[in-house]
Amino acid sequence: MSVSAERQLQRTRRLARQALVQAFYQLQMTAQPWQDLFQQYSTDPDLAGLDRDFFQEALSAVATDVDGYDQLVGRFSDIAPKHLDPLEHGVLWMAVHELKNRLDIPYRVVISEAVELTKKFGATDGHKFVNGVLDRAAHEFRALEQRSDLS
Repeated sequence: MSVSAERQLQRTRRLARQALVQAFYQLQMTAQPWQDLFQQYSTDPDLAGLDRDFFQEALSAVATDVDGYDQLVGRFSDIAPKHLDPLEHGVLWMAVHELKNRLDIPYRVVISEAVELTKKFGATDGHKFVNGVLDRAAHEFRALEQRSDLS
């Protein structure tokens, strides 16, 4: 992949992640069908150019298995998912989904993007909490990748 194509992919995925955090927040507040959220966010002019396939895949996976994702998040968090700040909760759903299912994306990228979104939209020190939870999740879902980083 060329450098410009790689940058374009990073930009479209960054927009998709931003939309996912917003959609997951809204999902927690309104329990709308994921299809309605997909339509709303994928056509938002402020999010023009987002990676629609990436967005749809993560949104549908999490929204159709919220309890399963809460169980995953709960394994790595000291705070029960039902007590999490909704923004941090959504970021964790997104990132845990990527760590578990998107092995094509390096775990460091997943964690970095989640931390940056939490810094941008979350509480003052929320990014520290998110980083810790995702580090623990990466130890389970990406142990082989982490070991190869140490080599």
